[in-house]
Amino acid sequence: MSTVEAPAKARAKIKERTLRRDNWRVYPITTLVAFTAWVAYATVRAFWGSAFYVPEYHYLTPFYSPCVNEICGEAAEFGTFLPASTRGWIPFAAVSLPFLLLFRLTCYYYRKAYYRSYWASPPACAVAEPHKRYTGERRFPLIGQNLHRYFWLAAVVISLINTWDVIRAFRGEDGGFGVGLGTLILLVNLILLWAYTLSCHSCRHIVGGRLKHFSKHPVRYWMWQQVSRMNQRHGQYALITLGSLVVTDLYIALVASGTISDLRIFN
Repeated sequence: MSTVEAPAKARAKIKERTLRRDNWRVYPITTLVAFTAWVAYATVRAFWGSAFYVPEYHYLTPFYSPCVNEICGEAAEFGTFLPASTRGWIPFAAVSLPFLLLFRLTCYYYRKAYYRSYWASPPACAVAEPHKRYTGERRFPLIGQNLHRYFWLAAVVISLINTWDVIRAFRGEDGGFGVGLGTLILLVNLILLWAYTLSCHSCRHIVGGRLKHFSKHPVRYWMWQQVSRMNQRHGQYALITLGSLVVTDLYIALVASGTISDLRIFN
């Protein structure tokens, strides 16, 4: 009795780059423009070296926290080690900015964003990429993406420092308790930054990972559920915090430079 072998299944040969009919180019193009604009603004402000602090109300922009340059003055809550001569070529927040940058660069959402927008790898789902081969995140430099969980720990520490900055911003003109528009802007930005940090996949794993039985760990299970709910909006928090950082920094810069006055709500 003879058997008939099924014909070998070969991959379909499609000449078109993609069969998608929607405007798939919108996401990578808009992301490219938005990210480039944000990076340009953040870079200029990080090296600006002025209009970053309002001593009357202790408004310190997150781009300069913690401030470790001799010029920081009263804003240097945690000491200084950068001489004034480094102004203009080393950011005043040289301690935090590298870790925050690495935390965002290795974030799952940002990987998707710049892989598609800057590297076109791929530019969209079901769209052929221009690269001939893909080695994944197994070789330098992309193997560094695996350090994201450690950068997350650094981001938590920096978020605690930002929390202290906001607490200090509840200051009135006489040195007592006070609330201004700048205080509220800093507070909202802090809440959004914490939401972005705590909704991270690494946080979700740290809270509920390596557990065989959730029933034996009810507290960690509850925490894992809360982080999982936040994790669904992690990409939204990633984008929103870019905007909140710019708004916060711009407002403090305008007040610190004397362009506008802080709107005081109490004292």
